[in-house]
Amino acid sequence: MAKLKLNYVELPVTDSELAASFYEKAFGVDFERFGPTYAGTVKAHADLGLDGDSHLTAPLPNFETDDLEGALEQIEAAGGKIVHPIFEFPGGRRFHFADPDGHVIGVWQPAEEDD
Repeated sequence: MAKLKLNYVELPVTDSELAASFYEKAFGVDFERFGPTYAGTVKAHADLGLDGDSHLTAPLPNFETDDLEGALEQIEAAGGKIVHPIFEFPGGRRFHFADPDGHVIGVWQPAEEDD
């Protein structure tokens, strides 16, 4: 069986330049412009989680960080709206925010490993 790994999440946006600018400021990443209505990061990867206890009505992309509080401040400064403050879960801590188009995105920090 061929192994497949999720490596790209595409969000519908009203203005790709505005969205790219937000994510560049919020996450410090670069977007390549692939025309007047599409921008994307390149050379990244992602995993897939399946949450049977959630009441999500849409996919919830999550980004990993090593500084959760710093990421929250950075996202707020870029114009993101925090919709679920920092909380703990098995494996780490995270928060959720809404981007300018209303997409809810998670940011998480893995729990520190015991030495």
